[in-house]
Amino acid sequence: MKTCIYLSYKGLGANLLHLVYCHEIAKRYGPVTIITICANLEAALEDDPLIEKVIFINKYHKRFIDILKLKNLLNTFNFDQIFIFYPSFRIYLASILSNIKKVFCYPLLKKNKLHLVVAAKKFTEKSLCINNCPTETNFFIEKNKTENINKNLDSKKFKIVIGAGSSGPTTKWGAKNFFNLINKLNDNGEYYFFILCGPDDKNLSDEITNNINKKNYIPLYNKKIEEVIPYLCLANMYVGNDSFGSHVTAQSGIKSLVILLDSPKAYTDYSKNYQRIFPEGIKIENITHGSNLNPEDVSVEKVYQEIINNKF
Repeated sequence: MKTCIYLSYKGLGANLLHLVYCHEIAKRYGPVTIITICANLEAALEDDPLIEKVIFINKYHKRFIDILKLKNLLNTFNFDQIFIFYPSFRIYLASILSNIKKVFCYPLLKKNKLHLVVAAKKFTEKSLCINNCPTETNFFIEKNKTENINKNLDSKKFKIVIGAGSSGPTTKWGAKNFFNLINKLNDNGEYYFFILCGPDDKNLSDEITNNINKKNYIPLYNKKIEEVIPYLCLANMYVGNDSFGSHVTAQSGIKSLVILLDSPKAYTDYSKNYQRIFPEGIKIENITHGSNLNPEDVSVEKVYQEIINNKF
């Protein structure tokens, strides 16, 4: 049975948050095809045996008049069923018109206050007629990819992904905080750091690395997603902003310390490997897009202590 999953999210992190539900569907029906508006999801999932194909579309998903074009696109794949992880009338109608036999979709009139984890979990349970669907899975990567990197690193050093980059300025803890944290760790232990920033954050990465008191780091801003993934999967810990890297590490069984300044808790609700750090006096339920909390209200000392407490 040819099964399609539609993920209506641009961010890589939001797509990876739904990976467990893709896996649950694949375990029932065999490897699935994912259609997404995320440009780099295919590269991130290239080793996943439960994902047959990832199709990136950058059109046909915004305007109502594109329904027929999307319908024609879907027709080319001859899917037997589709699971639409979003309340999208456009995608739903295009799927019906393309004669896909089974169309499963989020309730179309419930877009407001959509909790990503709760909504996806309930949808998967209802669609598959199962109870207690898990909310986290195992991220797949070929073993030789991590081994090739690890053989050039000192196995005695504790390897930390520094998630300095993120999708917006209001979610960033800041370069100064990160290099002060790294230097404090360097003064008190043996570490190695992977500085995770995207290509657009080269200046941020440079500001951090130019102020580290040891040469025990690798910047990742100039690497492709498929090159970055192995570094994330071999780390001992993630520390940083809410970014796609934490979704990879958390689903690789790695303790992931995420600093919440402007990101809903829903993004980190699903995994036991998450440890959330946020300003004193703030309720985590009140942190959301638009909170714009002051990065300086999360001290270097606070993050340092969380690292030490979660290291073993």
